[in-house]
Amino acid sequence: VQLVESGGGLVQPGGSLRLSCAASGFTFSRYEMRWYRQTPGKERELVATISTYSVRKNYADSVKGRFTISRDNVENMVYLQMNSLKPEDTAVYYCKAASSWGEDYWGQGTQVTVSS
Repeated sequence: VQLVESGGGLVQPGGSLRLSCAASGFTFSRYEMRWYRQTPGKERELVATISTYSVRKNYADSVKGRFTISRDNVENMVYLQMNSLKPEDTAVYYCKAASSWGEDYWGQGTQVTVSS
């Protein structure tokens, strides 16, 4: 089982980034997919969730209207489009595959830094 995030980097305030998470080794379409983020000394924060067939999408209040989660069940990918980025969005971003039966998987994370 693998979840591999990519697409992080350094961006100026107001800029955009698109994070990707490539999944393998499990039946991707059976899992709800989530993006979390974490900064040093803080708990991991749930940013966005997408249901198995993209019917439901939920966002943290702090990112609503700026971030968009999507998935491709053919390519086994989940994405997080991040627009109008702010310095407070700086964090390590993780994707997670979450099942209803308690079998969950995490990626290794990708750093996003928003700074001028």
